Formats: sequence, C-alpha cells, structure tokens
Amino acid sequence: MAILHSLLMATNFRNPFLRNLIPSVGLAFGIQAAVAVPSILGQTERFYDLSGSLTYLSCTALSLYLPAMRARATAAVAGAAKPAWPSLLSAFNGTAGPYGFNWRQVVLSAAVTIWAARLGTFLFQRILKDGSDSRFETIRTSLPKFLGAFFAQAVWVSLCLLPVLSINSLAPSTFTALGSLVSLTDILGVALYLGGLGFEATADRQKSAWSREKKEKKHDEDFLTRGLWSKSRHPNYFGESTLWTGIATLAGGVLASKAGVAGMGFSSVGSGLLTGKIVALLAAGVSPAFVTFLLFKVSGIPLSEKKYDKKFGDREDYQRWKRETPMFFPKF
Repeated sequence: MAILHSLLMATNFRNPFLRNLIPSVGLAFGIQAAVAVPSILGQTERFYDLSGSLTYLSCTALSLYLPAMRARATAAVAGAAKPAWPSLLSAFNGTAGPYGFNWRQVVLSAAVTIWAARLGTFLFQRILKDGSDSRFETIRTSLPKFLGAFFAQAVWVSLCLLPVLSINSLAPSTFTALGSLVSLTDILGVALYLGGLGFEATADRQKSAWSREKKEKKHDEDFLTRGLWSKSRHPNYFGESTLWTGIATLAGGVLASKAGVAGMGFSSVGSGLLTGKIVALLAAGVSPAFVTFLLFKVSGIPLSEKKYDKKFGDREDYQRWKRETPMFFPKF
C-alpha cells in the first residue's frame, strides 16, 4: 500500500489529464521489463505475444480505474471512508458517480479488451503448437536485440492505446459538456471497429482451418487462396488496420471537440483551441498510422511477402495469385 501511495503521489501532476495518462503509459514499460528478464534468461519468446496482450488489458484497466484508486488512497491516508469503485453498468444508465465512466470509455475499453484477448489467445496457442517463432531466430540469443524487442512492444502498446488512454484520462465533466447525443464519429468508429475485427478474426480462422486441413492431408495446397485470402493477400492485416481506425475515429471525435480540448488542458478558444485540436487528432490518429506503418514496412507484409516469394516465387500459380489479388485492400 505504501508503494502504491508513493507511485500515486509521484504521478500526481497538476494537469488531471496527464495525471491519468502518464501512469497508464508507464505501466506498459513496467510490464514489458518484468517479462523481459525471465524471457532473456531463458532465451524464450514463448510469452512475448501473450505479454503484449496482457499489457493492453492492464493499461486499459488502469486508465479506467486510476481516478478511483487515487481517491481511495487519499481517503485511506486521511482515515476517511473510501469511495465505492465505479460500476461499468452505470456508464449506460446515467448513475455514474464522481469517478464513474462515460459509455464511450467503456465501449473503447471493451473493444481493446476483446481484440487483445482474442489475438493474445490465438498467438499463444500458435506458439505452444509450433514451439517457436521464426521472428526470434536471430534475436533470442542477443541480449540487446531481445531487450529491444520488449521495449519496442511497450512502445507499440503505448502508441496503439493512446486514443483509448486519452479518452479514459478525461474527467467526467468533459463528457457532461458533450451532452448525451450519439455523434457521427461514434457510429462510424464502432462500425469500423466491428467490421475490422470481424474481418481479422475470419481471416485468422480460415488460415487456421487451412493449416489444420493440410496437416490432416485434406488438401495439398502450398498457400491459401480461398475465402478472404482470395480477396486480399493479407486480409488479417487489413482487418487490424481497420479496427484501430475505428477506435481512433470514435476517440478523435471526442478529443477534438471543444469539451475534449478543454479536458486535455488546452484553452477552448483562439489559438489554444486550434493547438488542442491538432494534439487531439495526433493522439487519436497515431494509433492506426503506427499500426499500418508496422504492417507495411516492418513486421507484417514485408516479412510475409519475402517468405512466400522465396518459396514460391518461380511458380506460375503463385504469381497469378499475386497479380489477381490485391496486397492489402480487398476486392469484392
């Protein structure tokens, strides 16, 4: 309790927005550092992807409940009655208290939770079955490279989560100022998220079924060209980019509003409003931009294309599939 109180006091910044945002980002680096130590000592990447998903879940939960944690810790020190933990349900029935949630905070946090739980489980089951991850063949034996991979994952989590952490760092008064109406960005954001998640999950399920059937000798295909994989060479990555775009759209609509700008600590008039809107759009937009950059330039599409080009580049059926199937945006 003393350690927790010290940490809360050390991050008790004057700006309420930063008071919540910075500890949530700091937790991502703390968790990755904690997982990195045994992983490096054991030279195993088995828990790398799983730790990424757990970091998403932990940071999201902290950003939601940190204001209540601060209030309860302060009450405990003063010997006063601790305020009750806020209820998720209260975000939808209008009974949220001083530390309660807005429905957008709950929806975005649930969106991340569903995505992280699904992807984390999928990747962990895959590495348990395969025994290793080819991405780490030359990394796991190098201390600087392996440590850098965990640091990179902390950065990845922080940037991808920034729209959600920013929304969760706004005070309840910000959402009161917004009113109760559902905006166009709310609807569009949810629709993009659901569409992207469904696309990614379906593509992963089709790929898993194809791999299982191949092991069972139900087909002798060397690469998957059926289902969504006939519409895009990387439908799972398209879904990933789309769902984060949805999250950013919903968050950006709130952050870039006058109430959102004021909630972040900027003036809601004149140059302060313009600066605040720019910061808001950057905070929301960095998530899908960073995800898409990684997929196009780092660990997604380039590695996959290089691997398959090396194995099947001289085959006409493979070249035909590449010519007729878009790399990213699906054809319908």
